[in-house]
Amino acid sequence: MENNSLFGNGRCCILAEVGNTHEGSLGLAHSFIDAVAKAGADGVKFQTHIAEAESTALEPFRVKFGTQDRTRYDYWKRMEFSENQWRELARHARERGLLFVSSPFSIEAVDLLERVEVPVWKIASGEAADSMLLDRVLQTGLPVLVSTGLISLEELDGIVSRIKMSGGLVGVLQCTTMYPCPPERIGLNLIEFFRNRYHCSVGLSDHSGTIFPGLAAASIRADILEVHVTLSREMFGPDIPASVTTDELRQLVEGVRFIEAMLDSPVVQDASTDEVRALRQLFTKSVVASRFLKSGTVLETSHLSTKKPGGGFPPEAMNRLVGRRICCDVELDTVLKAEHLEVNEE
Repeated sequence: MENNSLFGNGRCCILAEVGNTHEGSLGLAHSFIDAVAKAGADGVKFQTHIAEAESTALEPFRVKFGTQDRTRYDYWKRMEFSENQWRELARHARERGLLFVSSPFSIEAVDLLERVEVPVWKIASGEAADSMLLDRVLQTGLPVLVSTGLISLEELDGIVSRIKMSGGLVGVLQCTTMYPCPPERIGLNLIEFFRNRYHCSVGLSDHSGTIFPGLAAASIRADILEVHVTLSREMFGPDIPASVTTDELRQLVEGVRFIEAMLDSPVVQDASTDEVRALRQLFTKSVVASRFLKSGTVLETSHLSTKKPGGGFPPEAMNRLVGRRICCDVELDTVLKAEHLEVNEE
């Protein structure tokens, strides 16, 4: 995935992470796809949970946010979609021009998503150390994005090495597992650290609930940006405080593309272009006559002032005009030019 080969165009790939904010509603999941596409993101990402394959009744809640689900297992069960439903979501995303991505949380989920034909794997940091899951993912030969939030640097070294040894492409996303994540824990510095350490595509998986870290990451040429999204902050669910709205996602996309255009268009300081000359005449001042001046007048400081427009003698020429003789009558506020001076005086 070096040089962002997912797209091959050097742009930052912006993934909108729906996760489980659809609350198990297929219709709501489809609504997210439309909203993400409208916002201009490159891809939409979900999570594929198969409760029986990944959890037990003993799994505790990260955040107990309601009474609908007695256990975390019950919650995962409610988040499940059938294979046909996943196909329907993937087809919808592709029809809207979106990359369709979903993180697997079991080998069975990998099997399902492979049949759905996801183009890239996103491995959550809590799953990255699961060697059986990673081996199954690597069998597909698809690129792998790895979040770093819950794994040590040594573990990350091993995971990246395994992916590269398999011949696969890898991307590393700086991620801090806090919901929402405060600015002092974003870890923007690690993006360049991972780029230099692994020589692969790098980016940010942001849980701040704002667009600011994403814009900052774009300014240092992050290849991939993943942000949690919600249709409204009034929605229900544990990820809402760490999400941006789809309206904010649109602002983020516009901001990232604006930043990319700036970075791709270095400017040379040059005041000699026709455009700048025209603007200088509009915005700068010239030396003008501060009163009516009769032909033959020897210019004194009291005869002169500086006013817009530009195009005549610039203000810094004031001192060298003093003592010179004009060769014609000059009206008040006339912009002084060389033709107003006696020959050989300017």
